[in-house]
Amino acid sequence: MKSLIDIKDLTVFEIDGLIERALDIISNPDRYRTKCQNKKIATLFYEPSTRTRLSFEAAMIELGGSVLGFSSADASSAAKGESVADTIKTVACFADIIAIRHPKEGAAQVAAVSSPVPVINAGDGGHNHPTQTLADLLTIKREKGGFENLTVGICGDLKFGRTVHSLITALSRYKGIRFVLISPEELCIPEYVKEETLIAGSIPFEEVRNLEEAIPRLDILYMTRVQKERFFNEADYLRLKDTYILTPDKLVMAKEDLCIMHPLPRVNEISVAIDGDKRACYFKQVLNGKFIRMALILKLLEE
Repeated sequence: MKSLIDIKDLTVFEIDGLIERALDIISNPDRYRTKCQNKKIATLFYEPSTRTRLSFEAAMIELGGSVLGFSSADASSAAKGESVADTIKTVACFADIIAIRHPKEGAAQVAAVSSPVPVINAGDGGHNHPTQTLADLLTIKREKGGFENLTVGICGDLKFGRTVHSLITALSRYKGIRFVLISPEELCIPEYVKEETLIAGSIPFEEVRNLEEAIPRLDILYMTRVQKERFFNEADYLRLKDTYILTPDKLVMAKEDLCIMHPLPRVNEISVAIDGDKRACYFKQVLNGKFIRMALILKLLEE
């Protein structure tokens, strides 16, 4: 595997291998401190990011490598009209591996085709975010011990949520997975995700509008924010943004070992009163993101 653009680029065997490597990194950090000595990652972020960009950079630094790149399109020659393909060909002269985030779907694929070095999709529009999915999977593995026979509730913006689309695709390949998809009608899961993944794979799923009614049967609750940047109409955003807010009273009937996740940033979908609950795993997800990106960088550089 040269690049990672879509979670479907990875087989289940490869995903399991990355998770095992990440777990070894967690257990034996000293073993990995010089694995990427004299290697450089370029982080090309055409769209704002805190966790993903810093996670990639921390991952490479902890492997003994170094970092270059930009944190907004305005800080690059894109502001002068340079194409993604030309930027990638230029940056590949300086770096051994590239992580790219771009607001346009398909930009990461264009980058991979243009690049002589491995490219990692760090999010392309509302399409895909495979390394967030790997972070999610590592979190589920550490919290639940595995991926089989879980009831997974995904709540919020299921239409534009690239993390949601990637997670459904990945989890659907494990036995006994069931999905409860919780969203307003305007933000329900796209038809192509239902048809190509859920229906084609005979994966049990239901679409519901009420979060409280769904919570008691969930093993995992994956909350997402309604993404202002994906809306063309601000009035629609304002009408929908507070549809689901997770508060302590809504967890009264939840399982004791419920795993509450969120790809972050949150706005107000999860009350800060839940942060101290032992079931809150969203900041653990952030840390797991660094470890799984370390494993991925090693795999793509074949160290």
